[in-house]
Amino acid sequence: MHTSEQGIDTLELEEGDVLKAYRDIAGVWTISMGLTAASGVITPKPGMTITRKQSRELTEKALARNYEPAVNAAMPGAAQHEFDAAISFHWNTGAIKKASWVTLWRQKAGRYVISEKFLLWNKAGGKRVPALANRRHRELKILFDAVYPVSNEPKSASIAKARWVIALTGAEKTTILGQFMSIGYDVGTDIARVPAHEVRRFQADHNLTVDGKIGRATVTTLQRMIDARAKAKSTAAATATSSIPAAPTAYNADEIAAAGIDPLWLFLPLGLVALWALWRAWHYRDAIAARIQSRLPKLATFLRSF
Repeated sequence: MHTSEQGIDTLELEEGDVLKAYRDIAGVWTISMGLTAASGVITPKPGMTITRKQSRELTEKALARNYEPAVNAAMPGAAQHEFDAAISFHWNTGAIKKASWVTLWRQKAGRYVISEKFLLWNKAGGKRVPALANRRHRELKILFDAVYPVSNEPKSASIAKARWVIALTGAEKTTILGQFMSIGYDVGTDIARVPAHEVRRFQADHNLTVDGKIGRATVTTLQRMIDARAKAKSTAAATATSSIPAAPTAYNADEIAAAGIDPLWLFLPLGLVALWALWRAWHYRDAIAARIQSRLPKLATFLRSF
């Protein structure tokens, strides 16, 4: 069995269809409907762009190579809507072979029992993630009722208003607007009237496709910028509270020598903090590039080149 057109449309709604390479939350280059180099069908690189037709073909190739065989093996005899629901789940989690709800499905367990286990797959890094919980509910509607999610955004929306092009709840959209506002983009608080020019300004500042659409690349990049600022604050705090400056006042040179302590050890914590700060800066070099774009455009371009 293969993923239906509705199934692929669902992936597009959940993952977004991004035609210019961007970094995911972990900093991995990504394109299309969430494809990374690990997909085996494309190796996204800085500046890479593809067409919608190429994106669809790459998605179908990744499905046939990496996902459909596993779902066919785990859920023999599945109806089309059940197969599509499992594809969306597996695309997101990679866990079709170990998820207990699949075993229950094969045993023809009831809806409540399967749903209970299915909904447990709502965590990332050990913490419940509302966006994942909402996605699981949408997948369950496909699995049991053959009801596929559809976008509520009109395709002919006003050019003055940004369009939401991935599946998000009202609460998730409100959170995203708050994140925009927190880093200086005046998008307001009305999720139905987001000024497209502010979204386009954010996209231009962060080297994304400038289209005024709030999709996966924009949302992911926004979260990376929020994370980068939080990490920068924690790094600064760690540096400020380092105990290194206290060492010279706590011990004089004679006391250190008498104790047989190599003075270099006193500076080891400072070195570790410095290395940690450098690693943070490297991991979020795209955030640094966005901050220096107007003043040092060549350096910003260099930081985005790998």
